[in-house]
Amino acid sequence: MIRKYDSRLMGRNHLEWLESYYHFSFADYYNQNRLRFGMLRVINDDEIRPQTGFDVHPHENMEIITYVVRGELTHGDSLQNKRTLKRGEVQYMSAGTGISHSEMNMGDELLRLLQIWIFPDRNGYEPQYGDLQLPWEEREGRWLLLVSGEEGEGPVKIHQDMNIYVSVLTEGGALKYEVGDRRQAYLVLIEGEAEINGIGLRERDGVEITEPFILTAKPYCHVILFEMRRTIR
Repeated sequence: MIRKYDSRLMGRNHLEWLESYYHFSFADYYNQNRLRFGMLRVINDDEIRPQTGFDVHPHENMEIITYVVRGELTHGDSLQNKRTLKRGEVQYMSAGTGISHSEMNMGDELLRLLQIWIFPDRNGYEPQYGDLQLPWEEREGRWLLLVSGEEGEGPVKIHQDMNIYVSVLTEGGALKYEVGDRRQAYLVLIEGEAEINGIGLRERDGVEITEPFILTAKPYCHVILFEMRRTIR
């Protein structure tokens, strides 16, 4: 099964300082058919104007990944972490028993990021924070593993059986991925255009996948892939 979710049908949020696309129900957007995908609860594609952002707010019992697409994200939290992340860099929080943080665009250009929430395998973990910077070229023409479960090989470990990859393909580039038995995947076309098993994709489209696939750039694409154990939606 390959099921495309067209970005033009997604939930939207428009504020003076924020533009958002919601892959799943979030805030004031509710779609009973788009509550989650497996353990993946939220993918919000946010554009944040300069000198604005999300003020301090709390989270608990959620694994939170932020992937910076362009601009600079300035993060601060109740664990006393303060970092600024740039294009292609990753931030991880295990909210656990409770953490508060802010996400601000203190720069002069538009900030675009993917905000991702994943259900943990249990509640009550101690809060954690981490971030990851890998050379951009490491994701070119291959599946670059960013995140995995605690027994996996990802440089970032989360409390869930999920692998998160990114890739960049240029004209003529193609990649295959074997989605295994009892596994499923969700792909987001972050930038560019592509085809997946002949199905055309545009920027911000999402795809639910339960079979092997070939991703082909048309002519450039930047994608993120969430691979996880299969569950009832």
